[in-house]
Amino acid sequence: MLTTNIHIKISLNKMAKKKKTEKKKIKRGRKKSYTYAVGRRKSATARIRLFKGKGDLVVNEQPISKYFPGEVNRIVYSKPFQLTETEGKYYATIKVGGSGKNGQLGAVTHGLARALDKENPEAYHLPLKKAGLLTRDPRMKERRKAGYAQKARAKKQSPKR
Repeated sequence: MLTTNIHIKISLNKMAKKKKTEKKKIKRGRKKSYTYAVGRRKSATARIRLFKGKGDLVVNEQPISKYFPGEVNRIVYSKPFQLTETEGKYYATIKVGGSGKNGQLGAVTHGLARALDKENPEAYHLPLKKAGLLTRDPRMKERRKAGYAQKARAKKQSPKR
């Protein structure tokens, strides 16, 4: 009786181990088919996944033309593709947050340029660098100083004499 219980427990443990290893094999089977890059501007951060093929640019689960409406915005976010002559050859999914719409647009453009540069540095690095798209814009909002009024450089009102 005791030996049969031990054999049952051992066989159950072996079955449980086999199931765990099967799950691990399934998870490892996926292959990375995108190029990842991060773009930043002011306090905005854009995480870019660049895929080869035809597709639409998607920002925060919305088409990019809906998230950044207008012709001027379209020119800005399509500039990396125009410079490298890759319009229609790549598409991207983008997660962006922080700052405002203009900061986010700058972060998306920076991230797309970085992703294209990672994809093919020999061909794309020089035109993107010359256009200034690979350089992170260091301009940030100036911090408020103690002893001043509400803003970074605003002085307190002097009393009338």
